[in-house]
Amino acid sequence: MIRNSTGLHIPEPAHRPGEQPDFSHITVPPAGSVGRPPVDVDPRAIRDCAFQMIRVLDDDGKVCGQWDPGLSAAELVAGLRAMMLTRAYDTRMVRVQRQGKTSFYMKSTGEEAVAVAAAMALRRDDMCFPTYRQQGILIARDWPLVEMMNQVYSNSRDRLKGRQMPIMYSSREAGFFSISGNLGTQYSQAVGWAMAAAADGNDRLSAAWIGEGATAEGDFHYALTFASVYQAPCILNIVNNQWAISSFSGIAGGEVTTFAARGLGFGIPSLRVDGNDFLAVHAVTSWAAERARSGLGPTLIELFTYRVEGHSTSDDPTRYRPASEASVWPLGDPIERLKQHLIVSGHWSEDRHEALRKELDEEVRAAGKLSESYGTLKEGDRWPAATMFDDVYREMPPHLRAQRRQAGV
Repeated sequence: MIRNSTGLHIPEPAHRPGEQPDFSHITVPPAGSVGRPPVDVDPRAIRDCAFQMIRVLDDDGKVCGQWDPGLSAAELVAGLRAMMLTRAYDTRMVRVQRQGKTSFYMKSTGEEAVAVAAAMALRRDDMCFPTYRQQGILIARDWPLVEMMNQVYSNSRDRLKGRQMPIMYSSREAGFFSISGNLGTQYSQAVGWAMAAAADGNDRLSAAWIGEGATAEGDFHYALTFASVYQAPCILNIVNNQWAISSFSGIAGGEVTTFAARGLGFGIPSLRVDGNDFLAVHAVTSWAAERARSGLGPTLIELFTYRVEGHSTSDDPTRYRPASEASVWPLGDPIERLKQHLIVSGHWSEDRHEALRKELDEEVRAAGKLSESYGTLKEGDRWPAATMFDDVYREMPPHLRAQRRQAGV
């Protein structure tokens, strides 16, 4: 931290490149130390939950406390598989980006539980409003990898016709709202969608994700105001992965208080959870979903996690943080922690884990081969340029028809 002569505070991360990373300033409470309140609790009675950290898995992979979601072995293995598949998919897509087959990619390494556990706790018809690191939602909902790859390549089978940046997926069928590159907009969209669902009299809900840095955007506060005033049935997730591109969380206010605490002033129940604990994320999301479906309004959840890789393939994190920082992150790896829990509980083994890893690598490889046959950034077929005029209006207005004629298409 830096203070000038007038007392102005300039936030600075705890360590920079070349320095020894140290996370001793982070308080990691024992698993099971935070109680699970009733779903209909008055938000004022659980203010402390915004400053604590809900954890279910301890360091030995054992379940502790009241937040145990009680998932079956089959459900846990399904969650492990979806997280592993997400990581395998990410690994391949970065490789093809380096080969020049697409222009851009963003990995979710270390954050897989944030998306996968939440998706499994929600219903299939609930609408998700993600940011750009929740590809695990689509994978957990069995959306075809080939469809995702087609969008990244912007090839001839891209359902979005090459009109979105790579990784900005959209799938009405999978309940995955179109990703926007404008930070924070998905929050307001999610609240509006939830209000419409409630007005229609159905019990569907929306869930939105935002990075901790984007909580400084106006859209975040507008959304919380509407969610609180109209008691919209929505779950508002803040993914605190410590870094907003090259700006550490303190720039957005993380030194002063928790990001979960931002919901308190709006009267919204606010929870802080270990984002690398699959069981804890599932449990908290289930609690919030039950609350929303019971007509009790929104919940704000801060998912405390860590962005292991760069912000994107255009970013080199070693320019602003120590290269070894990820290796000493105190909350570990979500895949390894769930794997350990399954082994400890007698439902998994190292051999089965390795066999599944190889199976998923082959699944991703096969999907990649098929998708690349439809074209990539540099080779193969693409959507014709003339299609840029389609799907903008229900009926093409005269000025677009004139522009299309001028373009000779």
